[in-house]
Amino acid sequence: MHVMILGAAGMIGRKLVERIARAPDVLGTTISKLTLVDAFQPPVPEALRSLSTALTIDLAKVGVADKLVEARPDLIFHLAAIVSGEAEADFDKGYAVNLDGTRALFDAIRHEGLKSAYVPRVVFASSIAVFGTPFPEVIPDEFFSTPLTSYGTQKAIAELLLADYSRRGIFDGIGIRLPTICVRPGAPNKAASGFFSNILREPLAGKPAVLPVSDSVRHWFASPRAAVGFFVHAARIDTAEVGPRRNLTMPGLSALVSEEIEALRRVAGDKAVALIKRESDPVIERIVAGWPTQFDARRASALGFKAETSFDEILQVHIEDELGGRIA
Repeated sequence: MHVMILGAAGMIGRKLVERIARAPDVLGTTISKLTLVDAFQPPVPEALRSLSTALTIDLAKVGVADKLVEARPDLIFHLAAIVSGEAEADFDKGYAVNLDGTRALFDAIRHEGLKSAYVPRVVFASSIAVFGTPFPEVIPDEFFSTPLTSYGTQKAIAELLLADYSRRGIFDGIGIRLPTICVRPGAPNKAASGFFSNILREPLAGKPAVLPVSDSVRHWFASPRAAVGFFVHAARIDTAEVGPRRNLTMPGLSALVSEEIEALRRVAGDKAVALIKRESDPVIERIVAGWPTQFDARRASALGFKAETSFDEILQVHIEDELGGRIA
C-alpha cells in the first residue's frame, strides 16, 4: 500500500509517522511506499527510510496536487493546514492553504480517476472550530456547523466537499473533527488555542507561561497520542459503517482551565503552578468565547474512536511521550 501524509512535518504528522515506524502494520496492511509532504522538510525515521520519499513543497501552489496524485497513493492523510490564529490574522493565506489546497487535492484525485479507476481513502483533519455560537451546553452529533472564525469556515467548507466527493465515489473520505490537542510538544505556535498547552508544558519544564483567559473557560481536549489514534483508526475503518455523514466529531475531555491547573498542581506542585502568569488578551478571549465546550460524540465512540477521560491522563501522556516519564 502506498501511503501519503500531507502535513508530515506538523506535530500530528510527525507523530503519525513515528507511530508507523514503531508498528509498520498499524494501518492494517503492509506499506510498500510512504510519501511525506510538507512546506517544511518532513523528518524520516530510520526504520522507514528505505520506503520513504520526503518532499518539501506547498500543496496550495498550482499543479502541485496533480503531481502528487499522479503516483496514485492508496491512502492519503490530509493534515496540511495553517492554524486558527494565523488563519484569522492572514485572510488570504488561510483560504489559500486551508481551502484552496484542499480543493486542489480533491480535484486532482477526481482528474486522476477520470483516466482509469482510482478511489483512494482520504482521511482529513477537520476541527471542532466548524461549530460556533449559539449552541447547547453539550453539542450532539446532529448539530449544524455555523463557524465564527475564518479557520472554522475553511474547515466546514472542506467537510462539505469531502462528503460530496465521497458521495459521488471520487474518493472514500472520512473527516476527523479534532478536539484541541493538548499537551502540544515543542515551542508555542500561532494557534489561538495554544495557551491550553503552554500553561502545562512550560511550567513542567520550569518555564513561565501566560494564561490569556479566565480560569473558568471550558474546552474540549484530547492528547496528541489520542489524535494519532483517531487517524490510524479512520484509515482502517469500514466507511460503510460511517454512512453518508462522513465527518465525525471525535471523543474528548470537557474541562475547565482551572481543572488543567489543578492537574498540573497534582503532578508538579505549587511551584509549577506559580509559573503561570495571568495576562488578559481580548483577541484570544473573543475567539475562545465562540468555541464549543462539550460534545456528545456518540457516533465516533460507537465506531471505536477513543480519547482520554481526565486531565491527569493527558498530562501523563505528555510526560511519557515527551519527557521520558519524568518531569523537571
